[in-house]
Amino acid sequence: MFELNDKFRNKVKCICKNFVYFEYIDSVECDWGTHTIIQCPTCQELFTIDTECVAFNSIKKLVHENLNLLSENEILEYSKNSHL
Repeated sequence: MFELNDKFRNKVKCICKNFVYFEYIDSVECDWGTHTIIQCPTCQELFTIDTECVAFNSIKKLVHENLNLLSENEILEYSKNSHL
């Protein structure tokens, strides 16, 4: 599994424009499998951190708010095996 957990241990700017410590939720099921997700404590939006899935927001949205959050390789790995 592609591991991004450490990227979200510090404050990150969410799509709601607040800098937050995301909450982790393990083993959330969708129609295609199980995900590790993070949730913004302010706006309550959910983001998958293992792979893209239409059931949740993509962390690519967070990259737009935090330009140095992920490398190009990390974005490519995240997009592999997506549920889009």
